[in-house]
Amino acid sequence: MAERGMSLRALARDSNYDHGGLSKVARDLRPPTVEMAQRLDAVFGTDGTLTALVAAPQSTQMGRWQTSAMDEELEAIDIARRVGATDCGELTLGHVEAIFDDLAVSYHRSDPGELLVRIMTQLKYISRLLDGRKTFKEHRRLLVTGGWLSLLAATCHIDLDRKGPAAAFLRTARSLAEEAEHDEIIGWCLETQAWQHLTEGDYVRAVALSQAAQHVAPKDSSAYIQASAQEGRAWARMGDRGRTRALVDRVTGLAAALPATERPEHHYRYDPAKSDAYIATTLAWLGDVEAAPIARQVLARLIAPSDGTPRLRRAASARLDLSLALIAGDEPDEAAHETMTALASGVLVPSNYWRAQEVISKVEARGLPEAHALNEAYQGLRRSAPRELS
Repeated sequence: MAERGMSLRALARDSNYDHGGLSKVARDLRPPTVEMAQRLDAVFGTDGTLTALVAAPQSTQMGRWQTSAMDEELEAIDIARRVGATDCGELTLGHVEAIFDDLAVSYHRSDPGELLVRIMTQLKYISRLLDGRKTFKEHRRLLVTGGWLSLLAATCHIDLDRKGPAAAFLRTARSLAEEAEHDEIIGWCLETQAWQHLTEGDYVRAVALSQAAQHVAPKDSSAYIQASAQEGRAWARMGDRGRTRALVDRVTGLAAALPATERPEHHYRYDPAKSDAYIATTLAWLGDVEAAPIARQVLARLIAPSDGTPRLRRAASARLDLSLALIAGDEPDEAAHETMTALASGVLVPSNYWRAQEVISKVEARGLPEAHALNEAYQGLRRSAPRELS
């Protein structure tokens, strides 16, 4: 409303919604409904973003214990805030930064819709802190944490194939990062866009965005390594073996120079141990038979890791990489089996459906009888997937 110079009465008129109801939501006395959010999206032209903020928590059907856990997190932060001279002293900032790290670690083993609930809770709390008393340094740290959380929210929306909300959160993340002069977050924003274009088949744009990310991100950062990897994948999709191999070698060298991270599952910290997974994906997309043995090792490690916690979401994607490599190596029967296992896993996110479709198309081209069952499983998965909010 403030951005558009619109009064509450004008908004009620344009949205054909009760003025009193809008007033209570504006004063945080009542939660907004999905219907209200849809009407406001139509008035503001925000492409489903407001609806996503309201519907994401409802769509996950959280249990009472989950809501209680989030309330307890915020209460802990509030206690820390009250003992400081400002509204966001060291204890408060340390809490919100630690919670972001926990969410980034949870990303690979969480349902993206459920993770969005906690992300939005934290973003709302940071918004409150931004309105409070703080020093310049504290303000910048809040902007940085808000930028990381917005970036993670965008990634979850991409996983759910919700393009409108994903784009909105990417814009927010970049805006906060630019305000805080945080080049690594800007680099990650560009890299995330590159991945989105790659999954949509716009490989030229994916290369351009990956290169832009490498230009802006610090050369010793995880964003720089991941952007280099993304460029290599895009060249692989275009069949350019020379550029692909050069980037595989670059990423391998950069990863080897990194120290082992204490939290290897953190989505925004490149783990050197994951470089073989990147190589397997890239070579599989290139149609290189060398990808198969590497992909087998990666899958085995994800199913039975050294810490005993299976990485189910990554394993489902790794099965599709292995399937593609098996087809290149003329082993379509095993490829069909691995693809069916991935489809039946229950953890394959919508942003990876295209990878399954590619394997199925290649199985069909071989005339294998398994193609019919794979198609049925794939169509069933698509029918049960959450639809993009509008």
